[in-house]
Amino acid sequence: METLVAINRWLAKQHVVSWCVANRGELWCANAFYFYDAQRVAFYILSEDHTRHSQMTGLQAKVAGTVNGQPKTVALIRGVQFTGEIRRLEEGESEAPRAQYNRRFPVARMLSAPMWEIRLHELKFTDNTMGFGKKLHWLRDSGAQ
Repeated sequence: METLVAINRWLAKQHVVSWCVANRGELWCANAFYFYDAQRVAFYILSEDHTRHSQMTGLQAKVAGTVNGQPKTVALIRGVQFTGEIRRLEEGESEAPRAQYNRRFPVARMLSAPMWEIRLHELKFTDNTMGFGKKLHWLRDSGAQ
């Protein structure tokens, strides 16, 4: 669990996630501000249904993506690579994550875009501040929520 704690701590300090979705042989990537829920090990984002990535996702799809900082020094590089599943939340289940998202990004209160959950299945955290090329890995257990 120590690995996940370190990853969670870092993800809570970041704010932009990049993810890619595939559909019928086509790939597309997107970026969004996120709220990270350490208990569910999931990102929550807002995205309109008419966007290319939302259209390709449908109600649910597999995704892969990254969260990274922008250091100018190699020794300070930190970043997460992940796999997971993205799904559009139903109105009733999006209330709690939406409230947390709005607290983190108050301007979002003015947006009516649907909320999406990226539930993470695998995380790889590269943290050069712990030594060049240091990697921490996490996999969701089959019994996890």
